[in-house]
Formats: sequence, C-alpha cells, structure tokens
Amino acid sequence: MNMDWNGKKAIGLQRFFFSFRYALNGLRIVWQEPNFRFHLAAAAAVVAAGVFFSLSRTEWLFILIMIFGVMTLEAVNTAIEKAVDLVTEDRHPLAKAAKDVAAGAVLLFSLLASLVGTIIFLPKVFGLF
Repeated sequence: MNMDWNGKKAIGLQRFFFSFRYALNGLRIVWQEPNFRFHLAAAAAVVAAGVFFSLSRTEWLFILIMIFGVMTLEAVNTAIEKAVDLVTEDRHPLAKAAKDVAAGAVLLFSLLASLVGTIIFLPKVFGLF
C-alpha cells in the first residue's frame, strides 16, 4: 500500500507526485556519498571532452549509457549498504558479502565505462597530434 510519511493512503495524482518526491529524496541521499560525487565529477569531465571533440550521436549514446549506468549502480550500491546497515550493526560475513558484491558491480560497470571511453576518445586524442 502506498502511503505518505504521515501514514495516510496516497491515491491518484497524489500517489504519482509522492513517488517523485521520494525519488528526489533518494537522489539527495546518494549525493551525500563521496563515490557518487566522484563519478559525477568524472561524468562532467567526459561530457566536456565530448563537447570538445564533437562526438557523433552514436558516440553520445554510448557515453550517456555509461554515465547513467555508473550513476544508477552507485545509487543501488548505496541503497544496499543502507539496507544492510539497517538490518545489522554487527560485523557479519553475509553483510560484508552483500556490500562487497554491490561495490563490485559498480567497479565492473565503471571498468566497462572506462573501456568505452577509451575506445571513443583515444583516436580523437591521437588525432590532435
């Protein structure tokens, strides 16, 4: 059942708008994470490089998929970490495994994003010389 923070049942458009408010609150929470801000700064640098090198539509598509993929996984990683912290304050091997696997997923996609960026930008950089 979809409820607002006061425990009242949200219906119709109200329910729709509550979902946006909760999503924006989630972005506010993930913004507090240093890794998210690092990825956002890296994304800004990549976008600036894309503008400088006048990327094609297809190249922009790949770059944007990589940027939003990393940012989304970082948000999911944060959600998993917070859920695990809610469940247990004790050090537990399964809690550690859940956090490590979530962080590993971010790392894997970040490596893919770096590879895609290298494939797109390296020839353009060499073309400057």
